[in-house]
Amino acid sequence: MASPTCPHFCSLLLLLVLLPLLPTVFTFTKDGCQPLNSPVPLQDKSPVYLSPSKEFALGFRLVQGSQNFLLAVWFNKIEDRTIVWSANGNKLAPPSSQFKLTSDGEFVLDDPDGGLLWKAQTNGRKSTCAAMLDNGNFVILDENYSPIWESFKEPTDTILPGQILGMNSSIRSRKSETDYADGRYQLSLQEDGNLVLYLLSPPRNVVSVYWATGTMKWKSQLVFDEAGHIYIKHGNTSITYNLTSDDPGSNQPYYRLARVDHDGVFRLYEHLKNENKASDGSCSLSWTVVQEIPDDICMTIASSYSVGWCGYNSICEKKLRQSVCYCPDRYSFVNTSDPWKGCKPDFPLPSCQTDGWEADKEQVEFQELHNIDWPLSDYAFHSGVENATCQQLCLDDCFCAAAIYERNGSYCWMKKYPLSNGRKSLDVTRVALLKVPKGNVTKKKDQSTLVLVLALLLGSSTFLNILLLVAISTALFYLYHIKLKLARNASISATNMRSYTYEELHKATGGFKQTLGRGAFGTVYKGVVASDPKRFVAIKKLEKVVDEGEKEFKTEVSVICQTHHKNLVRLLGYCDEGEHRLLVYEYMSNGSLASLLFGISRPHWNQRVQIALGIARGLMYLHEECSTQIIHCDIKPQNILLDEYFTPRISDFGLAKLLLAEQSKAHTQRRGTVGYFAPEWFSKASISAKVDVYSFGVMLLEIICCKSSVSFAMGDEEEALIDWAYECYMEKRLEKLVENDEEARNDMKRLERLAIVAIWCIQEDPSLRPTMKKVTQMLEGVVDVYVPPRPSLYTSPPPIIS
Repeated sequence: MASPTCPHFCSLLLLLVLLPLLPTVFTFTKDGCQPLNSPVPLQDKSPVYLSPSKEFALGFRLVQGSQNFLLAVWFNKIEDRTIVWSANGNKLAPPSSQFKLTSDGEFVLDDPDGGLLWKAQTNGRKSTCAAMLDNGNFVILDENYSPIWESFKEPTDTILPGQILGMNSSIRSRKSETDYADGRYQLSLQEDGNLVLYLLSPPRNVVSVYWATGTMKWKSQLVFDEAGHIYIKHGNTSITYNLTSDDPGSNQPYYRLARVDHDGVFRLYEHLKNENKASDGSCSLSWTVVQEIPDDICMTIASSYSVGWCGYNSICEKKLRQSVCYCPDRYSFVNTSDPWKGCKPDFPLPSCQTDGWEADKEQVEFQELHNIDWPLSDYAFHSGVENATCQQLCLDDCFCAAAIYERNGSYCWMKKYPLSNGRKSLDVTRVALLKVPKGNVTKKKDQSTLVLVLALLLGSSTFLNILLLVAISTALFYLYHIKLKLARNASISATNMRSYTYEELHKATGGFKQTLGRGAFGTVYKGVVASDPKRFVAIKKLEKVVDEGEKEFKTEVSVICQTHHKNLVRLLGYCDEGEHRLLVYEYMSNGSLASLLFGISRPHWNQRVQIALGIARGLMYLHEECSTQIIHCDIKPQNILLDEYFTPRISDFGLAKLLLAEQSKAHTQRRGTVGYFAPEWFSKASISAKVDVYSFGVMLLEIICCKSSVSFAMGDEEEALIDWAYECYMEKRLEKLVENDEEARNDMKRLERLAIVAIWCIQEDPSLRPTMKKVTQMLEGVVDVYVPPRPSLYTSPPPIIS
């Protein structure tokens, strides 16, 4: 520290240290600002700017494994010269590049050809000099020695004690320990005051949010104070959200930094200062992790989203403060240099055809992995089953990639390809059964090909060739008809669908007595089939099915039964006996969404939001992720069922093609404009997946308000729910949508987002409506939502369709 006899220097030093925490009206003096009189050539570790204490420096660093350089700020008094800020991580500077102050007063980094690699954004204000401060902040000043740019306000992956981030600020991880290009993770202090860690994928598209601090309000700041505490401060009040759980102790002997590392973990580090090293050298002079957020990123990602740190089909595990990715046996990395891109099976994927390896159950085996789970790829759940039964269920289902069961328990989760981000399970009784083929698997050769090859091997006698040609033709004709016969049932049998007789289902329902509901496609009954007496099923008796015979029915059922998603009701079996067409579904114990929304009590706001998101994901799957696109054509709360955990499950998908044209027209006229049909139903416009988007928009408004659009229009208001909701939005009175719902009124930002998404969905022009993928992303908050145009809505009965 300087002597008390130099008050001018002490005052200047104090000003330099406090500058980032003071308003920008405070200025430097001429003595504290260093000009850049001439361009600075690249020279590794040679400081261009030094802080007064020489603890921080700005200059060039040679990037490991490269011949190129980084313009950076680093700790200058420790051995490894740890970098805390960099200018050009995405555009490294080749030899002969220059850092200079231009005649226009701009600090720039140019390559040897004069191309711009980096420039300090000063909004047109002219720079004259710069200063490196003792807290690690590099500051550029104008002619009045006022700061016009600071590295603290444009951080890369690191923040330092004394640094404060305002709302809409973020720090981005680097690509790897030695690659300073933008990585896959971003920590952002959002407009709503939440500090959120995002998983990103180039080019800067948000894939999923997997960790957040909690709910704060407005004018929040992320503060890293001099004592080593990191917290979110709410405005000018004393309300805070602490990120650091323990008291870091005295700051005097340590350097500290907090960084979003390349693995996505936000870590607080400390490093003993050189002068505090013990005389025997026993104290470590390296960075030590004080705290990690989240504590286990494998658990955090895998428990929330299907694609996580390690990607599909892989397993993430935390070992000694590091997260590692590895592949199960018989799987290998998609890219060995990028393990987070996931794993691929070293065997053919199940084809669910008669020539697939999974069709011969003798050629299937299971790898048993203890304490492993792929938590979000399940498409079926069974309770009350033994471990052996769980394995058998997976063996019998060609879509099953793995089954998870609890040792000495009675629960079984079925998983499909690709497997979500796996991880070590918190439940030590959890066991994974990974289904793989025995040995090397090759597809069976086509018998007709073998016959033709055999013909080529025979002699050249004309008579023999004629006989052979006749034989081949007969064989091919025979094989062709065999294949046709097999094809009629292959799509059904390949999915392990159960074919029931009418008598079985008549007995299962006790003569079709207990009705669960009636809809456009027929009546639904509750029953118990003899082959599985421990669980209820829902049996739908179809009425007026398209009369094109058994083949048409089986084709449509085949499409339905190949869909597997946690937000779809699963089809278990069918009956196509004579004139009888019945479908057997999972039984949903909590009824329909209509009963939940429009009942006596209102479901919680957060539960409604999650239901909306689940429905959106299910529709996205039907529209974009099925092998054959499915347009539902009848999305409404009555067709959204709720399982035992109140997870929304879309029902009646894929049935539109089975409905007679006459019934479809009559049904459309009955629904009216206050229902869920898109405007194109009442014109000659073509029907696309956007009709489901429109219906979802109407239903989303119902989920927000807990009001039926049909009942609303029949009330005193005599206007459509969608008109009223848009007026509330335009008049900035969205709170009217959720009157007497305190939970929703305290979450206005999310309420506004959902309302805007709904208005986009109900646009009259189908081209203006977003896809269900975009809808899902908007609901998740991972893409921006913009002000929607006013929807041109029908407020009078539709024209009669002749």
